[in-house]
Amino acid sequence: MSETSTSSKLIAEFIGTFFLALTICTAAVHGSAGDYAPFAIAATLMVMIYAAGHISGAHFNPAVTVAVWLRGACEKSDVVPYISVQALAGVLAAIVSQEILLAETSVTAIDMDATNAIAAEFLYTFALVYVILNVATSEATQGNGYYGAAISFVVLAGALTVGGISWGSFNPAVSGALLVSGAIELSDLWIHLVPQFLAGVLAVQAFNSSLQE
Repeated sequence: MSETSTSSKLIAEFIGTFFLALTICTAAVHGSAGDYAPFAIAATLMVMIYAAGHISGAHFNPAVTVAVWLRGACEKSDVVPYISVQALAGVLAAIVSQEILLAETSVTAIDMDATNAIAAEFLYTFALVYVILNVATSEATQGNGYYGAAISFVVLAGALTVGGISWGSFNPAVSGALLVSGAIELSDLWIHLVPQFLAGVLAVQAFNSSLQE
């Protein structure tokens, strides 16, 4: 099988991130799915992982891309392009949700307690990245058919548990979408981004410390 082209990888990352962020903005931020929003988000993530995993690795998340690169399972040359298309997809998804799908609704930014929100984003981003590294990059689990479900259930658990604290982003591209949609303030963006990237890096360290390949 020929190597997947960079353009194919970027298209896959864009599509997956777009639909993930679109679902979050529409179902959760604008409230179209009510209490079922976490399930809609997890379902979207799961199907997109299975659709794009063989093409790009289905990161859909800059913190995951950095972590997978540090793990040695992603080319350095892919990191910046991946993060760029992920961020773009998040912004466009927020615009589509707000201006096309639900143009008549308004959004009020969540009043986040910095300490609580940082802890929420750190803990579940760590859990997400740690699971991804184990089920999608480890030789011990290579070829498994459950990786998409495992990853999605982490997001589902996080959204149900801490969604009311920080919006349950666990993803810098999603945080960008939340910013554009008005769900978080620009002054609060660091509350998401710093713990997300830090958690990703520390998850790599935890993964490497227990690596048995």
